[in-house]
Amino acid sequence: MRKTVRRILLMIVTLSLLMPLSGCHGQRQMADFVMPEAFDTSRNYEIVFWAKNDTNKYQTAIYNKAVSDFEALYPNVKVNIRLYTDYSRIYNDVITNLATGTTPNVCITYPDHVATYLTGNNTVVPLDELYVNEDYGLAGRQVRFDSPSLDQMVSKFLEEGKLNGHYYCLPFMRSTEALYINKTYVNKLGYEIPEVMSWEQIFEIARAATKKDADGNYLVNGQKIMIPFIYKSTDNMMIQMLRQLNAPYCSGEGEVQIFNDQTRQILEMVRENVQAGALSTFKISSYPANFLNAGQCIFAIDSTAGATWMGPDAPLGHQDIAEENLVDFEMVVRMIPQFDAEHPAMISQGPSICVFNKADPQEVLASWLFAQYLLTNDIQIGYSQTEGYSPVTLKAQQDPAYQQYLSLGGSDNEEHYHGKIDAVKLLIANTENTFVTPVFNGSASLREAAGALIEETAKAVNRKQTIDEDFYKKLYGNVTSLYHLDQIQAGTSGKADLGPLPKTAVALLGGLSVVWLFLAAYYLNDIRKERLKKNG
Repeated sequence: MRKTVRRILLMIVTLSLLMPLSGCHGQRQMADFVMPEAFDTSRNYEIVFWAKNDTNKYQTAIYNKAVSDFEALYPNVKVNIRLYTDYSRIYNDVITNLATGTTPNVCITYPDHVATYLTGNNTVVPLDELYVNEDYGLAGRQVRFDSPSLDQMVSKFLEEGKLNGHYYCLPFMRSTEALYINKTYVNKLGYEIPEVMSWEQIFEIARAATKKDADGNYLVNGQKIMIPFIYKSTDNMMIQMLRQLNAPYCSGEGEVQIFNDQTRQILEMVRENVQAGALSTFKISSYPANFLNAGQCIFAIDSTAGATWMGPDAPLGHQDIAEENLVDFEMVVRMIPQFDAEHPAMISQGPSICVFNKADPQEVLASWLFAQYLLTNDIQIGYSQTEGYSPVTLKAQQDPAYQQYLSLGGSDNEEHYHGKIDAVKLLIANTENTFVTPVFNGSASLREAAGALIEETAKAVNRKQTIDEDFYKKLYGNVTSLYHLDQIQAGTSGKADLGPLPKTAVALLGGLSVVWLFLAAYYLNDIRKERLKKNG
């Protein structure tokens, strides 16, 4: 009897050791969210909101005001805000908390990241029903604030939050990339700036800017340093150039298609201009704004959300370089270079909002109401004024106060800094020319791989490596391996491809296998001894 109890206890201990595996390679399964008939205001709720603010005190103030104003409208809801300076940290913390069910309630994030959050369970709430609910949906009858209606959302931005046929992301702000130009230097080199620059034009001017005098100073700026063209995000550079060339990048199901003839054409363009000293990247040289503002760069491509850093009069332009190194010049803002000016293509990016599922539907409804509150005009307009972001609602874009704000561009170098407002106008005017890439589990890795192709080619040029067929073959193989692109391709059946188990899980499984074998041997040996005793 004692031995039987001992065996049972051993089995229980072993099963308890197996329980953590449910969190090693997946997350806890949540029941589907069911919309309550009404919001129960007799109960108190405490929700957690994770957001990013770029260390911008004005953005922090907007978030804090949003929380306090919302709590005044809903006194039974307390919102705890946690601010991050990096989207990747939010992503990593969400992934860490998925297994334990301790995710935030509302999170500022990207659709690429949400695709991973959705892996195999109901951790993120689909918003389709919430959007149209008559009482608590967008502009719902029971909503206590002036929420935009569904038709007052910019449809292009709204569609970006659709994954697997359902809306999982609510757009919060939108940006694109812009070309920030030192017009003074371009004119000095004998060129004019068209409304839409081609890649051929920009590289021609950039190469012209590499000429030096007998003392090794660049003729265009009289300095020892000149990097004519710096691109901040090479992920976006590759993706947008492929789109402009109508070249494949990936399918909607996640099939990787980036290794094609047009990709090679782009990499050869990179090779040629890096060799000529005309092109560099953020990862190689540092922030484009620092070089642009010091007169050491002519063309800088960065997000419109970074417009307050760009130009000699930019509100934040002096923070990273000494005042005496600033160079006075005329800056203009244009869309990124195009291969076909008649059919421009530029990426749409910027933060979205997702709502995490919880066991209590009332808590989810409270979270949704707060997420929806972030779409009100005060927040949309206020946040847009901090950087070169565009509001995601027509309601905010068409608000007379916002229109007046845009009309005052250039009247001062703070709230109405011309670079920031020109960047916003650029996006609003070209919303229909923007695009997004397909979102799936692994799409974030593919984005990084796209940039790595350019970065590694540029680094190889700087290291004086030979760029030939063998180089590209090795490059493609290395990028495929490093970013697990072969695993993304294997997961195109619609099922989430989680990739290999973490090493800790592999070790745990191996250890538990040994325990199971030991217990099985112990159990069989115990039975054998009892039989021998009985028969003896």
